[in-house]
Amino acid sequence: MEHEFQLNDVVEMKKPHPCGTNKWKIIRLGMDIRIKCEGCEHSVLIPRKEFARKVKKVLSTPGDDREEK
Repeated sequence: MEHEFQLNDVVEMKKPHPCGTNKWKIIRLGMDIRIKCEGCEHSVLIPRKEFARKVKKVLSTPGDDREEK
């Protein structure tokens, strides 16, 4: 079963961004998902299916207090 992602979730991807960070924030949902790097603010638009394959885990969701510092 595929995980349901929410707007403003912070996720960890399997591969780090070239800037060195591995944390991304979901800023757009639809057929494609736009994510923004938490390190350098670069944004990437990828298909939902590809995103689901590349995501490692959800670090935090809006209104959740388990965000990693």
